[in-house]
Amino acid sequence: MSDHHIRNVIEASLLAAGKPMSIVEIGELFDEDGRPDKALIQSSLEALANEYEDRGIELRETASGWRIQIRQSYAREVSRLWPERPQKYSRALLETLALIAYRQPITRAEIESVRGVAVNPNIVKTLMEREWIRVVGHRDVPGHPELLGTTRSFLDYFGLRTIDELPPLAEIKQMVDLNPQLTLPVSDANEGSLEPDAITESGEDNERT
Repeated sequence: MSDHHIRNVIEASLLAAGKPMSIVEIGELFDEDGRPDKALIQSSLEALANEYEDRGIELRETASGWRIQIRQSYAREVSRLWPERPQKYSRALLETLALIAYRQPITRAEIESVRGVAVNPNIVKTLMEREWIRVVGHRDVPGHPELLGTTRSFLDYFGLRTIDELPPLAEIKQMVDLNPQLTLPVSDANEGSLEPDAITESGEDNERT
C-alpha cells in the first residue's frame, strides 16, 4: 500500500466523517492485513497538513482527533452559502463560559461572585445542551454545590487539543469588551453553518437590570 493511497483514504474519510477522527479510528478503516501503523498514519496526517498550507481548508488536531475544516480567514465569504443569519451569543453567556473554562472546576456561586450578578439558569442549561460544560463533582462545603467544567466537545468545537491551548484571558476580555454580541467561530467545515446555531437565553437581559 503506497503512502499516496494512505493519504487519500485519510483525506476522504475525514471529509466524510463529519467529526474528528482519532488515529485509532483512522487505522480501523484499512484492512487488517494491510493496516498502516500509528506512526505511518501520523506522518500521513502531517503530510496532508503541509499540503493544505496555502489552501482554503486546513487539517487540525482537536481533543477527539483530526478533522478537515475551513480556514477562519475564509469564513466570512463561505458563510454566505447559508443566508440565514443565526443569533449571536450574548455577553453574559460568553462571560460565564470563559469563567468555567479558565477557572474550572467552579461553582455557580463562584461565577456569580466574579460577575457580580446571578447566573441565569438558561445560560447553564444552554451550555450543557451544547455539551460544552458538565458537572465534574461537588464542592466539599455545606450544600455540596455542583462543580462545573468544560468537556471534550468544547475543545473540539473551538479547535483545541487541550485546555492549555486557550488564549490568554486578557485577549478574551478584550474581544468581549469590543463586541458584546461576539459570534464564536465554528471551524468544522462539515457543520451546517460557519456561525453558531441560534440560541436564546430567555430572560438573560434582565441580569443587568
